[in-house]
Amino acid sequence: MSLEAAVGDLANELGSYLDTSRINQVRRAFYYAEQAHEGQMRKSGDRYITHPLAVARILAGLRLDHQSLMAAMLHDVIEDTGIPKDALAEQFGDDVAELVDGVSKLTQIEFQSRAEAQAENFQKMTLAMAKDIRVILVKLADRLHNMRTLGPMPYEKRQRIATETLDIYAPIANRLGMHAISTELEDLGFAALHPMRSRYISKAVQKLRGSHREIIEEIQGRLQTKLEERGLPGRIIGREKHLNSIYNKMKLKQKSFREIMDVYAFRIITDTEDDCYRILGAVHSLYKPMPGRFKDYIALPKANGYQSLHTTLFGMHVNIEIQIRTEAMEHIANDGIAAHWLYKNEPSDVTSVNQTRVDRWVRGLMEMRERADDSLEFIEHVKFDLFPDEIYVFTPRGKIMELPRGATPVDFAYAIHTDIGNATVACRINRNLGSLSRPLQSGQTVEIITAPGARPNPAWLSFVVTGKARSSIRHSLKGRKHAESMDLGRELLKKSLVGFGKRMSDISDAQKQAVVTHNQVNSFDDLVSEIGMGNRMAYLVARQLVTGAEGSEADETTGDLQGGGNAPVTIQGTEGMLLHFATCCMPIPGDPIVGVMDSGSGMTIHSDTCPTLPDDDLGRSRLTQLTWAKDITSEFSVELRVEMERQRGVVAEVANAVAMADGSIERINVDEQNARFGEITLVIKVHGRKHLARVMRRVRNIKVVTSISRVKY
Repeated sequence: MSLEAAVGDLANELGSYLDTSRINQVRRAFYYAEQAHEGQMRKSGDRYITHPLAVARILAGLRLDHQSLMAAMLHDVIEDTGIPKDALAEQFGDDVAELVDGVSKLTQIEFQSRAEAQAENFQKMTLAMAKDIRVILVKLADRLHNMRTLGPMPYEKRQRIATETLDIYAPIANRLGMHAISTELEDLGFAALHPMRSRYISKAVQKLRGSHREIIEEIQGRLQTKLEERGLPGRIIGREKHLNSIYNKMKLKQKSFREIMDVYAFRIITDTEDDCYRILGAVHSLYKPMPGRFKDYIALPKANGYQSLHTTLFGMHVNIEIQIRTEAMEHIANDGIAAHWLYKNEPSDVTSVNQTRVDRWVRGLMEMRERADDSLEFIEHVKFDLFPDEIYVFTPRGKIMELPRGATPVDFAYAIHTDIGNATVACRINRNLGSLSRPLQSGQTVEIITAPGARPNPAWLSFVVTGKARSSIRHSLKGRKHAESMDLGRELLKKSLVGFGKRMSDISDAQKQAVVTHNQVNSFDDLVSEIGMGNRMAYLVARQLVTGAEGSEADETTGDLQGGGNAPVTIQGTEGMLLHFATCCMPIPGDPIVGVMDSGSGMTIHSDTCPTLPDDDLGRSRLTQLTWAKDITSEFSVELRVEMERQRGVVAEVANAVAMADGSIERINVDEQNARFGEITLVIKVHGRKHLARVMRRVRNIKVVTSISRVKY
């Protein structure tokens, strides 16, 4: 087909929903792009302009507005032809220029890895989506045509584009409710990555479809007859299973090809929501419904706006899957957010709710983007939200919350508000206290209990599933780590300054700035934080502050490296994120202790007799002397070894003795020595040395215990 004929066909298609003046604007954009791309060819040998025209045809099929179609025609002009954005704005208006700018292939940047490049591109795409959601619709149409014409590309490029399509573009299309584009992208991506498997499954599907034609026609005939009997409007169409979907079910669910294909799927499209429920009753009277397989996505739409009734029936010795929906729901199921433009002149509740959902999702993406340290972390968070298999839970006031399957009460708390998530301490599920880590089930009522001053627990990262919860927790922990590194760094610097006979108040701003400049950091606070993180030595920074930055290059090994004289740093007993208690010696309050700075992770606290500590004078001089604060109420782990005569019930006796001394057992191991004697190793929680002595005395008083000792590795 000639270009003129293709443009004419597009104009005829647009004539069904656009007026003449807008069709002419689209034509003008085509001729401008044709002139701009003159002489450029695709890998296939076709003129380059055939690609923008094909992208516009895809968007016309979605019945998108004229500005989106103009942007489709012009989407490669800025990068490939050197025409500036300002020139496009002058010719076609600011809105079209902004769309083209958002969709243009992103400027090539030197990245450390392909993953980083992909993540950076996605981050920029998110910014463009936030400005105008049409950017992603044009981008998806662009990607779809590129996938349809992937054949002439080199093997490595085909693999890269197909992987990116399956990882990013197909899930985004699904998240926006655009099922038709999503499934085609998945099948094209699957065929590019696994051509042999794709061909094999495709042939098997065609062969099976031929042998099952009679059963399909008979089921469809019975369904049609039942609708006519009840006087219900509805057209029945068979549902095709997609190749990528079949492959994933075989791979992930360990199902055979025949198991998957022995399900007959139909869709019934009707006029009204009321008809949907009437048809459901009719098909249930024809075949028996399978318990637990009915889903009402009309009353509770999916997160991407999808609405339908799903039921599975058993009849004619086979399973029959049926979806029932209205025409409007069918358009939204296939075209998702693009259906918003189809119903723009006659807006319905369905499209406005769908638009609201998309806006909320894009706002959530922007929130995550602001919290992420880099594009790779951002895309890691987003991927959790690109595969939504939803559950529906209720707030105590009856509001429905949509969450991905596997979501926990912590995810629920962050879905309500970041501040509520950060202050969460417990939850009630159906009015009973529940676990924060247990996955929620659809239909549960969840109440979050908060407390002022509460902070996120790092352990939450091991079970939360939503991107928002994950990014919010990480953001909070980073802020906390910075605050703690500031506190610890300030304490260590003060102690080192005391060794030089100085206080922090004696140091002028000019001295601080000179040291900041010398160490090439942004601010004095950053320098203090680096000390707390273990990346810089407090003694050296103190010496620079006292003697001047230039005089700090003297031999580091001279003098008292800690510079603190006899002023030990006081430890409160609550580790925070930068004070860690060594597992080799497990120090507890009352033990003499020292601190070892670990680069990037703060300070590790050891018993000062720990065998892992350096034994030379230089190494010992680098340790920070510590002391315990008074009135510590925290619990600390300590390991004990108990030797005893073997006797029935002795382990229970030891556990009881620990409990009687107000200790708690964290872990217990029984090691057999011989037929007469045995050994128990147990880790217990105590408040300090006095408490430990009380526990050991209780255990030692058991008759069969021959010895008890504290274990230090």
